[in-house]
Amino acid sequence: MFRGIDEVDWASLRHADGSAEDVPGLLRGLASADPAERETALDGMYGAVHHRGDVYDATLACVPFLLALAVREEVRDRAGVVELLVSIGGADGASPGLAARVRAALRARAEVFVRLAGDADAGVRRAVLPALVRYVVPPTRALALLRERIAVERDDGVLVGLAEALGLFARWYGAAGDPRAAGAVRVLTELSRPPYGPGLRLAAVGQLAACAPRELPEDLVPTVVRLLRDRSTQRTRAGRAHGCSGTDTLAVRLRRLRPSDEEGSRLLRTLHHGLGDRVADRVGLLCGQLTSPDPLDRCNAVWMAAGLFREWRGAHPEPVVLIGAQVGAEEGRLHDAAVAVLTELTELAAPAAGPLHALVVQRPELRVHYGRRGTPALGGPLRALAGTGDARAVPVLAEVLAGPVVPDDLGLVIPRLGQAAAPLVPALRRRLARVLRDGPADRVRAVPLLTALSALGDTASVPSVVRLLRDAPGRPDRPVAEAAVRALAAFGAAAREAIPELRGLLDTDCAVTAAQALWSVTGEPDAVLPALLRVLTDTGSGRHHRAAAANALARLGPAAAPALPELLRLTGSAEPGERVSAACAVWRVAGDGERVSPVLRSAWAEQPRTRAAIAGCVAALGPAGTPLHDLLRTELAAPRRHRTDAGGQGIQADLALLRVCREALAGATPNREGLVP
Repeated sequence: MFRGIDEVDWASLRHADGSAEDVPGLLRGLASADPAERETALDGMYGAVHHRGDVYDATLACVPFLLALAVREEVRDRAGVVELLVSIGGADGASPGLAARVRAALRARAEVFVRLAGDADAGVRRAVLPALVRYVVPPTRALALLRERIAVERDDGVLVGLAEALGLFARWYGAAGDPRAAGAVRVLTELSRPPYGPGLRLAAVGQLAACAPRELPEDLVPTVVRLLRDRSTQRTRAGRAHGCSGTDTLAVRLRRLRPSDEEGSRLLRTLHHGLGDRVADRVGLLCGQLTSPDPLDRCNAVWMAAGLFREWRGAHPEPVVLIGAQVGAEEGRLHDAAVAVLTELTELAAPAAGPLHALVVQRPELRVHYGRRGTPALGGPLRALAGTGDARAVPVLAEVLAGPVVPDDLGLVIPRLGQAAAPLVPALRRRLARVLRDGPADRVRAVPLLTALSALGDTASVPSVVRLLRDAPGRPDRPVAEAAVRALAAFGAAAREAIPELRGLLDTDCAVTAAQALWSVTGEPDAVLPALLRVLTDTGSGRHHRAAAANALARLGPAAAPALPELLRLTGSAEPGERVSAACAVWRVAGDGERVSPVLRSAWAEQPRTRAAIAGCVAALGPAGTPLHDLLRTELAAPRRHRTDAGGQGIQADLALLRVCREALAGATPNREGLVP
């Protein structure tokens, strides 16, 4: 296996961590009888020799030894070695010339992959299939090999891998206009029909969706749902467990959030990806999956629904209702998945508010969750319920507020409830007073309370907020100060007693936030302009600080004219957020829309994350923003979300953008802060 390994000048070769002197040890570790040593060696190969999918001269030198390992039956975990080889061959990275040499070396040893296609180890047989497509020439031979393997293969997992390899062949050669791609499509079409088993047929349908959608069955949704249920029946008969420990540990919760049916999850992910913008079909599939008798199918469907909602706009209440039906599931993995997705959907989860409310009422222990460091947070079901804006969350939150701890994320959900949460104000105010009594060490606990009180516009809490700033020894902690100042800004003129404290913060790291609050309270530009100009022109300030200063100057309107030269300079910034903030400020301060419209149009197209700021500027301009109304109308008509971040941020940002676009086009009148009510 390692003949000639010591003759290689490894010290002169490089990988991601520098010298490749450690590579012989890693290669020998792959052949170790110790499972831990093999795993460590494989991790080391991915971490250094194939770091983040890249290749190095040391990678090329490893190829002969990895191939030798792959064919030795006494080597354990050979499937992992083959997967590493396949991944190395698919690299482009920063060295395309070197990557081409790696592929040439693998193509020259293609007979090794042909041999491995008939290996006794099913894991090896499956792992090698992409290599048959990529390295065996001519392509007709590769296609013939795949057809031969289908005829003799009995392992369901390898059969699914064969369908995936045929899809790779069809896409690869089809993209080049090679007519041989049609041969792979014909085989996939055959595999999508009886007498083949449900798993293989599902795999074939998923591949057809990506490479030959015209070959999909006309009754796609009922066909796929039926195949899913047939596959589930086969899996259940095979006795594969799908339960999960009831222990409520972090490790168990993380395991629950991963699909236990990895193959089923991949089959569905492939199909949904291939269907793309056929949203109606995808919703129909989800509804079929979510009504499956098998909890694993339902769990996979929940995660598929999250992907659909992240990418495509629309309420789609039917799958949301069905996801809501899973929150009380006895199978912990399914329950956790449903709660996680409903939390991410926020207001789109409103059709599932009923089951969420029932759960938090019936199971009080789910209302507050403690993290690894004992940090309290709202439990998932209550956070999801409040995120929908359902007023039934308010009495439950009141009970949480009456308890011994206030979750750190309380202030994030109360704004979603709007004025329905007004009954919580007295309890929030009492909590804030208690934090003040407990002393400086505990004042960070005021942050969620301040966020909630400012969202509810509780001007009666101004004295407590001022005291929080006034009584802090030295300077208050920045998170506390920022939250307090933002609350005072929300209270506006009712917070006049805070003026001295706000002025005192103008020479701190909170200068921009303090200036915004002072403008909100006094409406006097002379009080805040010097501080904002200082941040704007300070080359040591971070770009986020300069962008925030530009946003604050925009709210001053023409009174910020002294800042125009610097704002105009920043419209040429390389950072999109800074460039957009400056351009919006120029338009609102000088009324020079013609000059900055190209900047905003360019940023809108090139950096979707700037669209919310641009739409907000257009709304604040009122009729003067008409030249950019076409961007807003196009956005409202687009079916895709402008952001697809996981964890709910993308959905929330997109819903907020759509609201601002609608309000701007409807002619909503901005207030003095430039915000649409």
